[in-house]
Amino acid sequence: MYYIFLFLHSSIRWFVLASLLYALYIAGRGLLQKEPFSAHANTVRQWTVTIAHLQLLVGMVVYIQGPFSFLHPFDGSYTILSDQLFFRYIHVFMMILAVVLITIGSAKTKRIADSSQKYQTMLCWFAVALVVLLLAIPWPFSPLAQRPYLRTF
Repeated sequence: MYYIFLFLHSSIRWFVLASLLYALYIAGRGLLQKEPFSAHANTVRQWTVTIAHLQLLVGMVVYIQGPFSFLHPFDGSYTILSDQLFFRYIHVFMMILAVVLITIGSAKTKRIADSSQKYQTMLCWFAVALVVLLLAIPWPFSPLAQRPYLRTF
């Protein structure tokens, strides 16, 4: 079961990144062209948050079932570039932070009346969340922890 959730977690990250990039594009275009905040932009905002929350839930299952959770003993390797330290602390904290930033940005955007302010709020919060996400993903070229672009069974 763990490997199924790990595969899902690895796959859903691409949907999170794609939806976040598309939401940033919509927000940037709407802000520059001074468009009214459309139903499409609102739908993109909602789907971006929904996909991010789904990824967080799948990630929590992977974390609880996986070898790096607090439920499993720590092997004592306290080096800076340890996989255990990265997945046990850095990855978890930064990903939760990114989802919180996306959620706050979405909630603030939803409550603003002015279209320009909506686009600007969405752009700022989602851009910061994207930076946090990109730093926390274990890319194949990352010095902290290397994982493939897409996991297989």
